[in-house]
Amino acid sequence: MARIPQKKNSTRKESITLAAARLFREKGFSATGMRDLAGSVGVEAASLYNHIRSKSELLHEICFRIANQFTAQLNELESDGAMDSLDKVEAVLRFHIRIWVEKLDEVLVTTNESRHLEEPYLSAFLNERRVYVRRLETIIEDGIRKGQVRRIEPYVAVLTLMSAVRGIEFWHRTKKNVTAQQLEESMVSNLIAGLKK
Repeated sequence: MARIPQKKNSTRKESITLAAARLFREKGFSATGMRDLAGSVGVEAASLYNHIRSKSELLHEICFRIANQFTAQLNELESDGAMDSLDKVEAVLRFHIRIWVEKLDEVLVTTNESRHLEEPYLSAFLNERRVYVRRLETIIEDGIRKGQVRRIEPYVAVLTLMSAVRGIEFWHRTKKNVTAQQLEESMVSNLIAGLKK
């Protein structure tokens, strides 16, 4: 029987999850079958069930893993009393940029395919996303109160930042001789300049 290839320090389930993320991004969750997934890791479809219960389980794993990374990073920033609001926004922005650069498949699946999560997970995921956006708004509101951020609508500011980062999908397609580091520094410089008072 064929063995599922593993990266060093990775589990078979992790290999399957990463393959699923790539397929869900390329074909969409609904159009991806277990045979597609089995073929991408070089095993029979029946062998996958030794490691996972369903493709819904894989979608759940992908979406909540990414969401939890964002939340953990924000928790850390909020507890750092030494950082001002602009520092926190910059740190969030850099984190988002790096995730989009390094984990495009997983982030795009989380962004585009999370609507296929089964209940009660879909409601939990959407609520977590709303809370995350609200927490970012609060950081910007704090910056406005302290005179660090110009007077803008906080929700629109968050939407603008997140929409700009989503544009990294097009960088992946073209690269245009811009390194990941150049991309990050340029985006941070331009976006933070737009927030400063």
